[in-house]
Amino acid sequence: MTEVSEPIRVVLVDDQQLVSAGLAMVIEAQADMAVVGQAADGAAAVDLLGELAADVVLMDVRMPQLDGIEATRRILAAADAAGRTAPKIVMLTTYDLDEYLLTAIQAGASGFLLKNAPPADLLAAIRTVHVGDAVIAPSATRRLLDHVAAGGLVPAAEDPRLERLTDREREVLGLIAQGLSNAEIGASLYLSETTVKTHVRHILTKLGVRDRVQAVVAAYETGLARR
Repeated sequence: MTEVSEPIRVVLVDDQQLVSAGLAMVIEAQADMAVVGQAADGAAAVDLLGELAADVVLMDVRMPQLDGIEATRRILAAADAAGRTAPKIVMLTTYDLDEYLLTAIQAGASGFLLKNAPPADLLAAIRTVHVGDAVIAPSATRRLLDHVAAGGLVPAAEDPRLERLTDREREVLGLIAQGLSNAEIGASLYLSETTVKTHVRHILTKLGVRDRVQAVVAAYETGLARR
């Protein structure tokens, strides 16, 4: 008998009812997803996610009461403090602006997409962050890394975060920063994909980051990666 997996539990946070309604229609049409809650501002989202279990949150950046970035910080901090598995948060915005992008990633967001992204891209983003990867709008990825690398963040002395990594883990992190997939990293270093996944998991744990995108930011901040 085939085991039926539970649907991905999605929460929508947006102050525009028409946007939320449209997102809900698209998501509810998927067999592997379900909208389990909605909030109209960041403060309401923090309260809602303190009581409701969710896998993925689609969070608007600009909202009254509390913006999406601060709401993201509070939601993730509350989950960590309570020992709960934190939801993956994908930021949605009308504006393709660097100031939101880097701040959202630093706040702990696992994704960043424009609201005018095709529905297929949005659904793919939900599935991607649910399995532990991260997603950023393609137009923003290169600019994110350029912004971090150009921000004067390369330390004069070796960053202590790098001291936590083995030589092999540094190699893997450097290749992640170049945008290589696990399979490509394995081929480059003559490792199995399973071994690469283990290294990636250890890297995320040792750096104290939630996903690959934050690991890439850390690689640029520490000076391990260069433009």
